[in-house]
Amino acid sequence: MEPGRAGFRHSLHAEWIKIRTMRSTLFVILGALGFAVGLAALNGSSAGSEYADLSPADQAEFDPLATSLMGYLVAQIAFGLLGGLVMTAEYGARTIVPTLASVPQRARVLCAKAVVLVGVMLPVGILVSLAGFLIGQASLSAAGAPHLALSDGVALRGVFGGGLYLALATLLGLALGTLIRSTTATVTTLFGVMLIVQAFAPALPGALGDRVSKYWPPIAGGRIITVVPDPDLLSPWAGLGVMAAVVAALLAVAFVVFRKRDA
Repeated sequence: MEPGRAGFRHSLHAEWIKIRTMRSTLFVILGALGFAVGLAALNGSSAGSEYADLSPADQAEFDPLATSLMGYLVAQIAFGLLGGLVMTAEYGARTIVPTLASVPQRARVLCAKAVVLVGVMLPVGILVSLAGFLIGQASLSAAGAPHLALSDGVALRGVFGGGLYLALATLLGLALGTLIRSTTATVTTLFGVMLIVQAFAPALPGALGDRVSKYWPPIAGGRIITVVPDPDLLSPWAGLGVMAAVVAALLAVAFVVFRKRDA
């Protein structure tokens, strides 16, 4: 095929081959599944055994869905890292040069990467959420604590919404990787955005802490795996909407930067 004559279908096929042959893809999938199942089992067993000793107020706020899906905190980093590597690995190996020689339309290249990533990682994200849910609920049931069945509407929302959240985390990694172009810096940024801010948000003073806890994208998006409503925070779908809007905005900036910057 002549350079510059590749269509979008060819770009999709090329990106599929790249993602499929990256060793990190398999490591991310297996690692995310392992952490989701392990944390769900541990968290479900621990929270379930402590449920009977909770006060009535704490029992009313017990969230069996979030208890079983807390593995997303680790999985989101793995998914974001894979999204970033799809771009930063090309810059590191300088394969970005022949990629852009074959497909000079840079928007097409980035769009193909995003489409293939979602096509691969959305089903994986749903699988990770489903595995965590089933193991976590089994642990809660064995401990005699409140638990959910997969047929419950909130359970399906948590499993599917958890998969959507992880797919958005992948696209966030792609956007950051495109903007930063360094794997190390992208990983550091992902940890800061997804974990560090979330951990320290409650310690921030006054209104600042309240706003960060309510609107910071990973915190807001994480509401999708909760059952117990919190009047001080966004509803599950509204929170995921905030996460999606921010990721879309970052991707738009990444498209502009990618088109204008030298390879």
